[in-house]
Amino acid sequence: MADDAASPARTTGEPAPLVVGVGASRGVPAGEVLALIEAALADAGLDAPAVVELATVETKAREPGLLAAAARLGVPLVGYPARELAAVPVPHRSAAALAAVGTPSVAEAAALAGGGELLVPKRKSSPEGRPAGATCAIVRRPHLRPNAEQGDGPPTRSEEAMSIPTTESPHDLRHHGDAEVRDDGGELTDLAVNVRTGTPPAWLRERIADSLTALAAYPDGRSARAAVADRHGVAPERVLLTSGAAEAFVLLARTLTVRHPVVVHPQFTEPEAALRDAGHTVRRVLLRAEDGFRLDPALVPEEADLVVVGNPTNPTSVLHPADVLAQLARPGRTLVVDEAFMDAVPGEREALAGRTDLPGLVVLRSLTKTWGLAGLRIGYVLAEPETIAALQQAQPLWPVSTPALVAAGACMEPRALAEAEAAAVRGAEDRAHLLAGLAEFEEVRAVEAAEGPFVLVRIEGADRVRERLRTLGFAARRGDTFPGLGPDWLRLAVRDRTTTNRFLQALDQSLTLTHP
Repeated sequence: MADDAASPARTTGEPAPLVVGVGASRGVPAGEVLALIEAALADAGLDAPAVVELATVETKAREPGLLAAAARLGVPLVGYPARELAAVPVPHRSAAALAAVGTPSVAEAAALAGGGELLVPKRKSSPEGRPAGATCAIVRRPHLRPNAEQGDGPPTRSEEAMSIPTTESPHDLRHHGDAEVRDDGGELTDLAVNVRTGTPPAWLRERIADSLTALAAYPDGRSARAAVADRHGVAPERVLLTSGAAEAFVLLARTLTVRHPVVVHPQFTEPEAALRDAGHTVRRVLLRAEDGFRLDPALVPEEADLVVVGNPTNPTSVLHPADVLAQLARPGRTLVVDEAFMDAVPGEREALAGRTDLPGLVVLRSLTKTWGLAGLRIGYVLAEPETIAALQQAQPLWPVSTPALVAAGACMEPRALAEAEAAAVRGAEDRAHLLAGLAEFEEVRAVEAAEGPFVLVRIEGADRVRERLRTLGFAARRGDTFPGLGPDWLRLAVRDRTTTNRFLQALDQSLTLTHP
């Protein structure tokens, strides 16, 4: 009986899932990759619909030919760190591959990284007139997921062995926008940090200052917690106040018992960093620029028991429809939606904060961005009471200071909400002005679906452009530290029209110098 449960082919009548490991030289065409895979499947008598995943080494996970091949097959492309693949036993080792990418066989190791039976050993493409540009290997992988025994149908995505200790990421997950302006002496106009300028407002500073007379007493968060609960129409038992959203990510990573965490990228890197620090091996779902960085729920593996996604997403500024995100919620899975920038969206449309009908939903909010409280550290979690209780148990005593609690309560008041909404409307107008200006440059491609207080742009040689901008007095956020992006990406905070016009002039000069 146990053997039958481990084999979906025998219990459901569907073929066992296949994982295709792929390697590729730079610039390999998608057609060559697909032809190789199709030939390998045909020679082994395997069905293409049974393929649920392409896998490769992480440094090749952004190769256009592999991404396009995965898209045409309708499956995700999963990238493993080279160090992890180097530890996977493979039958056909290559010293050249080891020297080039750090693993002796990309195709076989990537296919076998999640376990399974090797059906097709490594084989190479045979393009006419040039060396092989692609390799592939095929594994039949037993698919396990928490609800498999409930007979709810065959799996649609394969399982990755995520219970092994975390591995290093090639991206600097700890790099944040403040690094672009730190120690600049205030000489740069800051387009790297997404905190609203001119904040905190005078009335909020006064409320915080008044709270200093109560510092001799231990913090009491009941009033602020009730204010947050009332603002979102939920019970106080569904609210946890935190020292910024960053603390919430750490609490979730350390508290939740999960085996298959998935982070949707490109997005804020702190969730993955916290998960890795807590010993989890994290799987990435990489959204594509060609798709406007929009989320297709089918890309998230069925076995994922923790899914983290931003909305609107930092750095893409894409606002995912609430009904699309809701499709990711299900029993046995925790769905974490980072809504740190949702209060910068007019009407907070597509928000899930306050929803109590979605199983496993966890929504994170931050007061840092709209209210200029990065130095005070205040945010909150909205979730089921059981989840809130578990997270609270992991917090130290008095985790949020009295001034931060006072600020939280103040920002929930009607006049504060009205002020935030007015700022969101102005921000949308200022963003439209920035996008219109960027559209005048042939060298610049912006993610036009932007809905947050920042815009993601692609510029060939963006790293050089960024350095030129610094010499002209502007700091922009580099994009290559976000998984799924590369050195040709920059994130720009939305500012008032006067500042934007000055920036566009500086950008014009920078492009002229770097693109003569």
